[in-house]
Amino acid sequence: MTKLILTTALTSSLSFSLAAPALAEVELSFYTGWQTAPHSRVKGTLPGDAVGGGGGTDASQTGGPAFAIGDTTGDAAPGADFNELFGWEGRSGELPPYYGVRATWWQNDKWGYGVEFSHNKVYANRSDRENLGFSRLEFTDGLNIVTLNVSRRWQDQWGSFTPYVSGGLGVAIPHVDVRHDASDSRTYEFQYTGPAMRLTAGASYAINDRYSVFGEYQFTYSHNEVDLDEGGSFETDIKTNALNIGISMSF
Repeated sequence: MTKLILTTALTSSLSFSLAAPALAEVELSFYTGWQTAPHSRVKGTLPGDAVGGGGGTDASQTGGPAFAIGDTTGDAAPGADFNELFGWEGRSGELPPYYGVRATWWQNDKWGYGVEFSHNKVYANRSDRENLGFSRLEFTDGLNIVTLNVSRRWQDQWGSFTPYVSGGLGVAIPHVDVRHDASDSRTYEFQYTGPAMRLTAGASYAINDRYSVFGEYQFTYSHNEVDLDEGGSFETDIKTNALNIGISMSF
């Protein structure tokens, strides 16, 4: 699926570049970096059938493994509703790594538009997920964000350095990797989970007329409504913060 998204983005880049005016500059950028995510509220329904009319029964009474209950009232048994604050880890350097690619069509020396794909990653904090009986809860291949961007640059503002900002709106297409042991539920698939946005600010340094290197800060927001195997679901708003470094090619 990641290969499909990248292929689609690059195909779109080529199509747009062929359709763009002859004087437009096309810039392809590739980056990686250090990406993190703060806590977020996760609420939903655990997979499996509700036990005991929705109260007072834990998984050990159904023959499944017993587990602790989080900071909500009620049980973390299959079918139970939950509303928890989860911590997230980015683990940018672990496989599959955090990375991104974007194409920008500069219409003049100030304004451009483009498309961007980033392979963000989040792993639920171990104690938070285990409190609800999840042995896995992560978007690691990845929390994929695709946006259409508008960009503004100040070309050669500081000698060979060009500062820039951009903003974009799009969608989240994460790879959902969730296992809930008490209900024997395993969800392992790509899903469209909701809208997304990104904000970027950075500066590039021209090596020559074709290549440049850059550093930037990037923020993403995505609203994620996830369907789980065996009837469960959850939703959460995930924000990421990243410091990126990369290389761009212009033509």
